[in-house]
Amino acid sequence: MVLKRFPKGIDAEPFFQKRVPENHPDFIDTATLHYASGTSAEEAVIRDAAGLAWVVNLGCLDLNPHPVRAEDLEHPDELRVDLDPMPGVGWSQIVDVAYVARDVLDDAGLVGWPKTSGSRGLHILVSISPQWSYRDVRLAAETLAREVEIRAPGLATARWWKEERGESVFVDFNQNAKDRTVASAYSIRPLPDARVSTPLAWDEVRSARPELFTVRTVPQRFADEGDPHAGIDGAVGSLDKLLALASELGPADKPPRGVDGSGRRQSVMPLIEVARTRTKPEALAALDEWKTRHADIVPALHPADVLVDGMRGSSSLWYRVRVNLQHVPEAERPPQEELIADYDPWAGREWPGRPGS
Repeated sequence: MVLKRFPKGIDAEPFFQKRVPENHPDFIDTATLHYASGTSAEEAVIRDAAGLAWVVNLGCLDLNPHPVRAEDLEHPDELRVDLDPMPGVGWSQIVDVAYVARDVLDDAGLVGWPKTSGSRGLHILVSISPQWSYRDVRLAAETLAREVEIRAPGLATARWWKEERGESVFVDFNQNAKDRTVASAYSIRPLPDARVSTPLAWDEVRSARPELFTVRTVPQRFADEGDPHAGIDGAVGSLDKLLALASELGPADKPPRGVDGSGRRQSVMPLIEVARTRTKPEALAALDEWKTRHADIVPALHPADVLVDGMRGSSSLWYRVRVNLQHVPEAERPPQEELIADYDPWAGREWPGRPGS
């Protein structure tokens, strides 16, 4: 697992530590993961309560395991579906998309196990036989997402680029990439009410709400009802049908590339960038400043037009603020201006392949 550490509490940005500390105790197992970038990391393998106590003592709240076992690091035994709602999307729409995803999984001969993400969305975990590569598992997940979008147009989207999703639920397939992790079942999330990412039975998904499951309520729930995911390891499935569907659907559409020679994607939306900041409060403050400057067009913006994204830096998140002007009449759209804040997460760091190098 990757160690996501909050040494200064939940009001400060955490940092991600792939490499296990050199002075870790003898009872902590490790495994060396190799990434597509050519780097590797000896990461912690947590097997028991003593290991959990150790990572908690390091300031870890939500636990972020890879979808592989330490004994076979190249073949995931879990496909993960992250239903990520865009701003303006309510719980009922998330639930509708979850049931569509369950239908697609049923048709593919797979069993989905839902849980609250502990934030706003839902996760669906799928136990699979560890015989496919990360590339195949990600393709299967992307195919699942595309099929959900086909069956629930307007409600769900498989579009990777945030500004193209509208007010829909993004079926996030990229959580199956090799370097990605998601919060585990029963992880505590860094929110003031200490929400817990909680396994659910399908018949309680519609009535569930993320805020109902906290460190105060989940222990008694577990004592009374047990674990709704207790059977997940016995429901191992095959990706054959999803991969066959991938061939039927053909390659997903790719965004056009810019003509400036950089090879970067060119957005089809009228986007402007507002700020790049080290913390989310700084990002929100920059957004407020931009809204004050352009108060005349703010009423035309839809909730999903305001994009505040946590971006991966070298060991922690940084934040990018953009605004999609698609709902603002073209003649009234403000131009791209100098960034209100321009934080560089890569400043002072050099390595082969560094962004911008």
